Amino acid sequence: MTPENLPPITLIAGPTASGKSALALGLAAQSGAEIINADAQQIYGDLPILTAAPSDQDRGTAPHHLFGVAEATEVWSVGHWLRAACAKIADIQAQGRPVILVGGTGLYFRALTEGLADIPAVSVSDRDQIEARYDAEGEAAFRQALAAQDPAAEARIEQGDRQRLIRALSVMETSGKSLSDWQADTTSALAGQDWTGVVLETDRALLYDRCDARLVSMIEAGVLDEVADLAARGLDAKLPALKAVGYRELAAHLRGETTLPEALEAAQRETRRYAKRQLTWFRNQTPGWMRLSAVSPDAAMRQFFAQTAALTPGT
Repeated sequence: MTPENLPPITLIAGPTASGKSALALGLAAQSGAEIINADAQQIYGDLPILTAAPSDQDRGTAPHHLFGVAEATEVWSVGHWLRAACAKIADIQAQGRPVILVGGTGLYFRALTEGLADIPAVSVSDRDQIEARYDAEGEAAFRQALAAQDPAAEARIEQGDRQRLIRALSVMETSGKSLSDWQADTTSALAGQDWTGVVLETDRALLYDRCDARLVSMIEAGVLDEVADLAARGLDAKLPALKAVGYRELAAHLRGETTLPEALEAAQRETRRYAKRQLTWFRNQTPGWMRLSAVSPDAAMRQFFAQTAALTPGT
């Protein structure tokens, strides 16, 4: 396979600082593909430096979609992203061009490839009642009640995960249908289409070094100014845009609570932890996708085309 016949849809996933964007840009530049964002942090446009959003130069090299399209005051769910991404995929395909989706949000890729269940919302009052029941009965008894109605959910939810246990029983008791059944009743948005998934799995020590170096370069690029601008708006800390990795640590420094070196070290630590979680998620959830270990864009592209020809479409 060559750049001229890139798969119709390519999904590029992996941890932060692994080189996903560079690979996507290289493939797009050689194939005429258009790039769609699959990273929840890059949906929001208020922290372009901190979220490593594509530069103006990158956007001039290939068309980019769903980057920085939401304000910090907005909340984009997985379903919101999925609908927007599917519309963009259809538009690009109508032009006869390949599509590349790139990002580090595993739930976005899962929704795209496995479907997203249309689970009815649970009212606040119903959820409050079930939360009170959990607190009164304890986890063991609560699990037993959940296992009697949704054994698959009880088995896969880890010990101590109060939030997911409550959600599973809430859905069962308010909808009359188990969460597992709702989740099984889905259809992939890519069903019947030719797509290829790839995960960048950089050596962990090297990845951590890249994470640390990226934070230093962000400081040099003026990330503190954009953090200060967003913090000055006094927005609810629960908004997704304010959960960008590193924001909390840098904002604390701007409030005078830590020195810049302390804030940088803390932000680097949180970024490494985030990268580790991403590595674990993709290793467990995308076992059939190809793996690339190369760091440089050119080497990653060579690995990609060497492996893609041997893969079955849709894996």
